[in-house]
Amino acid sequence: MPIDGRSHIRIARPSRDLAAAERFWAQGLGLSVVWRAEGGFEPGEHDLLMLGRPDAGWHLELVHERGRPVEPRPTEEDLLVVYLDGPVPDDLVARLEAHGGKRVPSPNPYWNQWGVTIEDPDGYRLVLCERGWSNA
Repeated sequence: MPIDGRSHIRIARPSRDLAAAERFWAQGLGLSVVWRAEGGFEPGEHDLLMLGRPDAGWHLELVHERGRPVEPRPTEEDLLVVYLDGPVPDDLVARLEAHGGKRVPSPNPYWNQWGVTIEDPDGYRLVLCERGWSNA
């Protein structure tokens, strides 16, 4: 089956602490837990947390392998951008910070002008952009 506009996208990342990540992404941003699994301590077994929205064509997968943890290695250009098509609510930014996020300046002036950049507990960056976007 070819890739088309309805193909589901999974963004997978390692996490140091799935509980902290869940607080940020679920309680802070408002995503839902769409799947959770607990692994063991053997190589290849991992804890898994998937977050998203029931109506979305994507989800975020966070994994932690207790027996052989992978350290997250985000850069300042590893961005997950959410286009809000309107102002970034101050209360949303405050909620993200209260749930483990850290507001940071972006090295790209575009994101500083049009949005707010927040690092999650693993150092990955979420940009809340006030602009809209369409691929059409």
